[in-house]
Amino acid sequence: MNIIKKFSLGLLITFFLTISANADKIKIGTEGAYPPWNSKDASGKLIGFEVELAWTLCRYIGKQCEVVEQDWDGMIPALIMRKFDAIMAGMSITAERQKAISFSQGYADEVASLAVMKGSSLEGLDTPAGINLTKPNAAAKKALKTLTGALAGKTVCVQTATIHQNFLDSGDVGKINVRTYKTQDEVNLDLASGRCDAALAAAVAFSDYAEKSGKPVVLTGPTFSGGAFGNGVGVGIRKDDTELLKAFNSAINKARKNGDISRIATKWFGFDASM
Repeated sequence: MNIIKKFSLGLLITFFLTISANADKIKIGTEGAYPPWNSKDASGKLIGFEVELAWTLCRYIGKQCEVVEQDWDGMIPALIMRKFDAIMAGMSITAERQKAISFSQGYADEVASLAVMKGSSLEGLDTPAGINLTKPNAAAKKALKTLTGALAGKTVCVQTATIHQNFLDSGDVGKINVRTYKTQDEVNLDLASGRCDAALAAAVAFSDYAEKSGKPVVLTGPTFSGGAFGNGVGVGIRKDDTELLKAFNSAINKARKNGDISRIATKWFGFDASM
C-alpha cells in the first residue's frame, strides 16, 4: 500500500513539474516551407523571418520559445487541438480565419503578386504597380479587367488553402484553371518547369526563389493587398487564450517600437515589411 502511495505521489510530482515547465514555454507552429517567411536550412533547422521574430517576441513576453514544424493545410486544426500555442506562418489576417481563431495585431505586410518565367507572353502586363481590393477604385477595377483578359484559359498554380487560392477562386479575374499544391516549393518547381502559365503567392516568395535557384522567374502585373488578401500577417491564437493574445500584442508593440521587426524584416526580405 505504501509503495502504491509513493508511486502515485511520484506521478503527481512529475505531472505538476511538467505543467510548470510548459507554463514557462510558448510553442509556436510554423510551416518551414515558405521562405523567406519560414523555411529550413541544410541541416533541417527552422529558420526565416518569423522564426527569428518568434524568439524576439518570446523574449519580450518573458517565456521560453519552441518553434515546431506543421504542414500548412493542418495549421489551424493543429492549433485548435493544442499541438502548439500560436501560429507564425505567414498567415494573413482574414475574416474567414477569424471565425475559427483570434489574431494578434499585424506584424508584417504580405503583398501578393503573379509570377511567370521570363519571356512569357504574360510578362510586363500593363497594370498599376499595386491595387488594394478592400474598396477597389477605378484603377483597381481596370487592372482586374486586364488580368481577366490576360489569364483567360491559362493555368495558374498556387498553394492550397491560402488567401492566394481564395482570390483565384473568387472569380475576380475570370475563369481560369487553378492548379493547387501542398507547398510553395512545389508551386515554384512547376512554374519553372513550365507546367504553370503563371503562379500567385507572396511577392517575396518568388523573389527569394529566383535569387536562390537562379531561375528566370519574374513578377508581373500589380501587387495585391486588402480584400481576399487580408489585413497583414499576425500571430494566430486560440480564441480562449485571451491572456496570450494580450502578451503577443504587447510584445509586438515593443518589438516595433525598438526597431526589431524592421531590422529582422530587412535581414530576411531585403526591405522593411513591418506594419
